[in-house]
Amino acid sequence: MDTVHKLLETKGREVWSVGPEASVFEAIELMAEKGCGALLVMDGRELAGIISERDYARKVILTGRSSRSTRVREIMSAPVVTADPSHKVEQCLSMMTDKRIRHLPITDAGKVVGMVSIGDLVKAIIAEQKFLIAQLEEYIKQ
Repeated sequence: MDTVHKLLETKGREVWSVGPEASVFEAIELMAEKGCGALLVMDGRELAGIISERDYARKVILTGRSSRSTRVREIMSAPVVTADPSHKVEQCLSMMTDKRIRHLPITDAGKVVGMVSIGDLVKAIIAEQKFLIAQLEEYIKQ
């Protein structure tokens, strides 16, 4: 199974972030603009938390709060579960399933180097399985 490093080489390392003092409205607006379901919350260069659509739904909408007056720091998930580039895709998928999270920041020596979603990991596993099946079919034909 491939490592997250290899997955990031294919997927890309671009991550979207917001500061802890931004409004939740600004964060949701950025998620919509970028077509993503979560943003890293960066306090300068430090990973302070993560905010997801799930945080918004459960901690703002269901509690009757205003997304324009609520700060990201008030609803972000912290501390953040992270993985490093040497982790295998299956390890990350297992970690995310156990922790019930959908987005996993990848850090190297404390620095954010990318982020993967559960969808990214599932796609990688399916691609590898298709490759193995094709190899086995070719082997059987011989």
